[in-house]
Order: sequence, then structure tokens, then C-alpha cells
Amino acid sequence: MSAAKPTIAVVDYGMGNLRSVTKALEHVAQGRAEVALTQDPEVVRRADKVVFPGQGAMKDCMAELIASGLKEAVIDAAASKPFFGVCVGAQLLLDHSEEGDTAALGIYPGLVKRFPDGQLDTQGARLKVPHMGWNEVWQTVRHPLFAGVADGSRFYFVHSYYMAPADPGLSLGYAEYPFAFSAILGRDNVFATQFHPEKSAAAGLKLLDNFIGWDGQR
Repeated sequence: MSAAKPTIAVVDYGMGNLRSVTKALEHVAQGRAEVALTQDPEVVRRADKVVFPGQGAMKDCMAELIASGLKEAVIDAAASKPFFGVCVGAQLLLDHSEEGDTAALGIYPGLVKRFPDGQLDTQGARLKVPHMGWNEVWQTVRHPLFAGVADGSRFYFVHSYYMAPADPGLSLGYAEYPFAFSAILGRDNVFATQFHPEKSAAAGLKLLDNFIGWDGQR
């Protein structure tokens, strides 16, 4: 008898590029997992793995997460099973965001800070906020999800705020705009990206593909 397929819950709290993330997971899974976009906290709790997207204003995301009843299910999932956060879903793992002076989930110590205005690139051109477009990401640790993803691969970002974990060891990869900031956050069973893997072509899909088979161990 073949083993049951793992279940992956994509947390739907009304914020973000939810269907694109779900479709990307279904595409890379190729039948190896059951992917469900869900608003039900019990489905999240029963799932083998959880993907936590997010897009929009932090205060709105946090309010919807609480109103939906999903907050505790997400916290429990981040403590106990393979967990992939995306964009604001990554930022929410920290203590607090400057965006709307918002208290986040507090799973990891750290802040979400706004990019300063008026910064210049190495050629002297003004850098816009939000940071939008493709950027290289440099890996700072060995991680199973990096298998087949070259160091310095380019991923797609859309954000005005960046993650600043209190413990540098929480940063699994970084990008520059123009200073280095944490582009991937995580520890143990958690892997969370500021960029959008579902919009990042082959490299982003490879991360999701690796997540399908990941057991949450480093």
C-alpha cells in the first residue's frame, strides 16, 4: 500500500496572492501532495505542512488574521511542522512592524523596518521605495530548501519594509537595497521569504518544490 500524500494548507485570511501561491504549489507537487487553500483553523492544524502568504498593509493583515480565528493555528504550525512564510507572512513572524506601529506574532524577536527614502545605488541613482523587482539573494547557511538553487539566484520582491531579526542567526539569506537585509528568515522547521517564490520563475518554484519533500529538519 502506498503512503498517504502529505497535506499542505495554504492559509487564507483574505490577504495576499493566495491563488497564485496555491497554483504554484500544485504545479510543483505534480500529485505528490494535496494542496488546500483554507480559511479553517482546524484544516491548518491537521495539515502536515503549512504555507503562510501575505500581501498588503501589516496592520490589515494582522487584523484579518485575528478576526479569522487563524492566528493561533498559524502560531502552532510554526512551532510544530514544516512552515513556509511568504512576504508579509514572513514579516508577521517577528515582534513588531513600523508599518502602522503594529504588533506582529512575536514568534521571533525582531522588527520590520521601512526602507529609508533617498538612498542611492552604487551608480548614484536614487532607489525607489517600495523595492520592486528582481534581486539577487545570497545564502548564509546550508539548508535543504536551497538544493538545486544557486547562491545569488534572483527572486522577485515587492516591499517597502524589510525584516530585521534581533538574532542574525535567524537570517538564512540576504539581499541588498543598497544595504544588506534579511531576505529569508527561519529556524528549525520554519523557512520564510520576503520575496515571492511563486513569481520568481525557476528558482522560486524550486524552493517550493523542495518544500514539498521537506521534513522540517535541518
